[in-house]
Amino acid sequence: MIFFLCLMAMGFAILSGVLYLRTTWILKKLDQMIAMAIDGDFVETEYNETMLSRLETRMYQYLSLNRQNQREIAKERDRVQMLISDISHQTKTPVANMLLYTQLLQENISSNKQALEFAQQIEQQTEKLRFLIQALVKTSQLENGIVAVVPKIHSVSELLEQLSWPAEAAKKGIYCGIEGEIPKVTACFDQKWTLEALSNLIDNAVKYTPDGGSVLVSVTDNTAFVRIDVKDTGIGISEEDTARIFTRFYRASQVQSEPGIGLGLYLVREILQREGGYIKVSSILGKGSVFSLFLIKNLSKL
Repeated sequence: MIFFLCLMAMGFAILSGVLYLRTTWILKKLDQMIAMAIDGDFVETEYNETMLSRLETRMYQYLSLNRQNQREIAKERDRVQMLISDISHQTKTPVANMLLYTQLLQENISSNKQALEFAQQIEQQTEKLRFLIQALVKTSQLENGIVAVVPKIHSVSELLEQLSWPAEAAKKGIYCGIEGEIPKVTACFDQKWTLEALSNLIDNAVKYTPDGGSVLVSVTDNTAFVRIDVKDTGIGISEEDTARIFTRFYRASQVQSEPGIGLGLYLVREILQREGGYIKVSSILGKGSVFSLFLIKNLSKL
C-alpha cells in the first residue's frame, strides 16, 4: 500500500513537473510573440493543429490587418493635409484682394452714403469669411494630427508678454490688462497654441463685453497646475449654455446675432486637452464670465 502511494506521488510529481515545464514554455512563447508584435516583426513559426499555432495565425492576421489600416489612415491623413493646404493657399489671395478692393472702393465713394454702407458690409462679411477659413483650417489641422501640440516647460510670464489686446477693445472703451502680480512660475504647454487659445478667450471676452467694461487676465500658482483666468464684465452665459459652449459650432442663443461661428471655444478646449490641461468656466448671466485655463506643471503628468 505504501509502495503504491509512493508510486502515485512520484507520478503526480512527474506530471506536475511536465505541466510546469509545458506552461512555462507556452508563456515564454507568448511573451516572445508579444515582443515581436511590439517590434513590428512578428512571423508565424508554428504550422500545425495545436492551439498555439492557431493563436499565432490569428495574431498574424490581426497585425496584418492593423498594419493595413495604419497605412490607409496615413494615406487619408496625407490627403486631408493636402486638401487643407490647398484651401488655405487658394483662398488667401482672393480674400486679401476682396478686402483691398473694398477698402479702395470706400475711399472713392465716401460721398455716397448708401454705397459706402454697402462697401462696409462687404468688408465685414469678407473678414468673417477669412476668420471662418482660418478657424476651420486650424481645427482640421489639430483634429487630423497635421499640426501637433508639443508641450514643453515654458515661463508663464513670457507667454503673457506675447499677448496683444484686440483693437476692438479701444473702440469700445474696454480696459484690458493683467490683474495682480504674475508669479514667476513655469508650466508645461505649447507656447504657440496656448497663446492661440488665450487670445481666443480674450477676443471673445472683448466681443461680448459692453462698452466701458473690462477684461482682466490673472495667474494663480497651484500645486499641480497653473491657472490662467480671463475675467470679463460681459453679458455672461446661462447655466444651460455653459455645458455646451465648448462643443463644435455651438453658439448660445443670446449671441446668435453677433459675428462668429462657434469654433473658438472648441479650439481652446482641444488645445488644452492635448497639453494635458483643461478649461473651466463660471458665469453669471448679465454680469460676466471667468474662463480658467489649467496648465500642468510637470511633464510626467502627460
